[in-house]
Amino acid sequence: MVQDSWAPGQFAGAAVIVSTTVLDLPYGTATLRATTRARTTWVTAPGTGGPPPELNVMFREALDGPVQSEPLDHRVRAGDRVTVILSDATRDEPRREMLEAVRDRLPSVRLTLAIATGTHGRAGGLSAVGLDAAGLGDHACVDHDGGQALGLVHVGTTHRGTPVTVHRCIVEADLVIATGVIRPHYFAGWGAGAKAIFPGLAESGAARTNHRWKNHPSARPGAVDDNECRLDLEEAARIAAPRAFLLNGVADSTGAVRTAVAGDICAAFRAGVVRARPWVTVRAAPGRFIVVADRPPVTRTLYQASKLVAAVAGLLLAGGTIVLVAPCELGIGPTDVVNRAIYEIGLRPRLPAEHRIILVSDLPRALVETSYAVPAPSLDAAIDGAEELLVVPCASKLLLDAIG
Repeated sequence: MVQDSWAPGQFAGAAVIVSTTVLDLPYGTATLRATTRARTTWVTAPGTGGPPPELNVMFREALDGPVQSEPLDHRVRAGDRVTVILSDATRDEPRREMLEAVRDRLPSVRLTLAIATGTHGRAGGLSAVGLDAAGLGDHACVDHDGGQALGLVHVGTTHRGTPVTVHRCIVEADLVIATGVIRPHYFAGWGAGAKAIFPGLAESGAARTNHRWKNHPSARPGAVDDNECRLDLEEAARIAAPRAFLLNGVADSTGAVRTAVAGDICAAFRAGVVRARPWVTVRAAPGRFIVVADRPPVTRTLYQASKLVAAVAGLLLAGGTIVLVAPCELGIGPTDVVNRAIYEIGLRPRLPAEHRIILVSDLPRALVETSYAVPAPSLDAAIDGAEELLVVPCASKLLLDAIG
């Protein structure tokens, strides 16, 4: 069988084996093609069927039925200070629709929009996350930089020892509204939820203290209630913003937001996880040669694209190779952080003792060589000689369970 192209969902519901001569993989907004004679297994997730609902409808329905919380408009009064947290550009999220749904439920409040950047550094303002500041009316904006002391306050310590040092815009607010989209995360279990508050608006050192839990055996994709890293960041968020409220979308295996949840930052988040899990979970046999790819923004830097490696780490056999296909047009990221905090602490414990990671990107060879990855001039070169391939084209959006 000759396969001329591949599209998400074509083999939905299982790992599908084909004999193929052509591989088409997502590469930025384009497609990267390679040829191979390897026996190839495509790993995709169950489809959800049909087009997603309208965003404004699902967010309003979620706000109408909050989980373990009073309705949003019962939580605030005119004149209250309200901080709405939005993700930075490393996440693909419907920020405008979530913000509109929230603002429709608020009386005349003193509004602050805070961009949660965690350890990423400043986002570049609201325009950098796709919002028109001029069209949002009277508000303050916090473009968080966890590496700068200005605006940060210390409010406590978790019982696991993480200092809760966060931006004062959440500590001084009468209500904090955390937004985001629930999707798999390799050590926090899932993205979104309380992560918008902590580490989203945390001091960098405090966030990295929490991230030390990423190499704990419990810190794995899909884990929540038994995940030490997740529980620690949720405790930190409760300390920082005890009156927080959540509005989260829930994504499927293509990244499309299929439903939404609102209410208590932990209880509503868990309700969203229950909905997401069957949409993104796939079982696959381990392999010695795994190719991973995805669409941006996760592939714009090696810092973020490392999540694709983490997603398939549990499927790699000893001595195996992961080929990471990511343009990385914005560079590696802080090289020391990528090599130490991302690879040594986050990835290496999840990988076999002997392994190789090859990067197919737009970066100069010399730059890639400063990272944990081995550069390849092309996808064809990277997979040359492979007898079998495990191909995961939407890796960051899946929960992968190894068979056997």
